[in-house]
Amino acid sequence: MQIILITGISGSGKSVALHVLEDAGYFCVDNLPPSLLCDLVQTRILEGASRLAVATDARSADSLATLRTDIERLRADGHDVKVFFLTASDETLITRFSETRRSHPLSHRILHGSNPPDRLSLVECIALEKDMLADLQESALVMDTSQLSANKLRRWIKDLVDLEGSPLTLLIESFAFKHGLPLDADLVFDVRMLPNPHYDANLRPLTGRDQPVIEFLASYPEVAEMYNDIRGFVEKWLPSFKYDNRSYLTVAIGCTGGQHRSVYLAEQLARHFSISEQVVCRHRQLDRRQQVVATQDPKQ
Repeated sequence: MQIILITGISGSGKSVALHVLEDAGYFCVDNLPPSLLCDLVQTRILEGASRLAVATDARSADSLATLRTDIERLRADGHDVKVFFLTASDETLITRFSETRRSHPLSHRILHGSNPPDRLSLVECIALEKDMLADLQESALVMDTSQLSANKLRRWIKDLVDLEGSPLTLLIESFAFKHGLPLDADLVFDVRMLPNPHYDANLRPLTGRDQPVIEFLASYPEVAEMYNDIRGFVEKWLPSFKYDNRSYLTVAIGCTGGQHRSVYLAEQLARHFSISEQVVCRHRQLDRRQQVVATQDPKQ
């Protein structure tokens, strides 16, 4: 059976992800207590089902401790189990809860030692939830949704669901340092010291996918040297990540604006590794830039 477990921090987009899976033909269950996961799998097998998606989070705190063991047990039984962990920055989560005016699922908890009894604040709820789920996050594909629209998150989930089963998926993403480090990165490489096409007025509106920018960056030996260093590092340590039973490895390439240098190198690395590995290439700032342009275009 193909099993996808959606977990992570409240407000990070778990419901959006689950709806994508439901549209893709998965039998979906929201807020399932982890202790019931194995029983649910057996029930669905007896019913002839082949796809199952389950969302679980800190609301089922009492049974989270056994979840990793249950996941390994299901994999040992031959099931294809993927775990997606959605998260976001504290600032983003606070903004989302404020906009929706919904309370945090842990807000009913009483602050320890308070007299009279006082409930947890939103900031305290977020911190508590991240602490409760930290162990589960280590064994999952982490997706930082801080700068993602709902539509972009849907597309990322679709891309991951469509992947064939393999020992490890290599995710290569570009990003802008001025917008902060991505929370989902396992390896981060800073390429801000490389020649910047931004200072060429003709190249400024283009991206690292456009041929003039590609030719500009390819003309500098230091760009090729940086590419070779990153490629060599990933090639050297990729077998160790596989040996550690990692299902995903996210390599983040960052420049100042996430438009030229990081995009170019991410594309080059993805092209190289796709020959032998299962690769997904993403461009965080380009996607965000396209969303802004679309909202400003009166034809949209």
